[in-house]
Amino acid sequence: MSGRRGESPVDVSLTLRQNQAKEARLNGARLPSAESLRRELSTLVFTPDRLAVVKGGPAARRAYFDRVLARLFPTRAGVPQDYLAALAQRNAALRRVQLGLSDRSALEPWTERIADLGAALVEQRRVTLLALGPAFAERADELGLADARLEYESEPPTVALLTARIARDLERGTTGLGPHLDDVLVASGDRDLRHFGSQGEQRLAVLSLLLAEATLLPQAPLLLLDDVLSELDPGRREVLARRVAGMGQTMITATHRSALPLEPDQLVEVEHGSART
Repeated sequence: MSGRRGESPVDVSLTLRQNQAKEARLNGARLPSAESLRRELSTLVFTPDRLAVVKGGPAARRAYFDRVLARLFPTRAGVPQDYLAALAQRNAALRRVQLGLSDRSALEPWTERIADLGAALVEQRRVTLLALGPAFAERADELGLADARLEYESEPPTVALLTARIARDLERGTTGLGPHLDDVLVASGDRDLRHFGSQGEQRLAVLSLLLAEATLLPQAPLLLLDDVLSELDPGRREVLARRVAGMGQTMITATHRSALPLEPDQLVEVEHGSART
């Protein structure tokens, strides 16, 4: 696949072979891993399974918004990973104490580390949601999802709070307080869309999140939208098409050419396994 990054041409290929690791190349040069493409290219993807960001459990939203955090604030991209690494170490220390292999003093440095990194992660998530929220509301309103909003309420863990619940944490062998248990509310008015939104509204919310993020990134991302039109009415399809037309390169898949409300720059039709442009 070819495109441009700023004024520079970019050629990307990804090769899949049975029983072998994926092979990714950028401008002909092999990358260390397929995951390296995330760092090299700004790409936002919509697929039907992304509805889990709204309709799934809190872990799906935490993971999604932490990825947004990393893309919007690259210098803070390591905060979620650092916190999870410290959490794993504290949980391991809890289990060692539980088994009598260590005493409680072994928990102290990890408790302090969790408190420091937990506070940093909570603050960075707040900053991320503050940046994303207005753009999300605007894109959702364009698509007919009224009064859309994001809400994140969390109190960062402190050494005192973590110490006060050590007995419970030792009993369970895991840390029961911190941003690894938080959730982000995705709502329309006073309705939590996870529990009280239709699948169509959940789809609009996920799409609005993606479009909002695209407007905030310093460079226009590559948008890959798979089967995004199937549950949109003609009016919303046109709104979406006109919005992405000004966002750089966008690839949209659809089951029928007639689903596209605007004439694309390039059309690839697949019939019986063969492609025609």
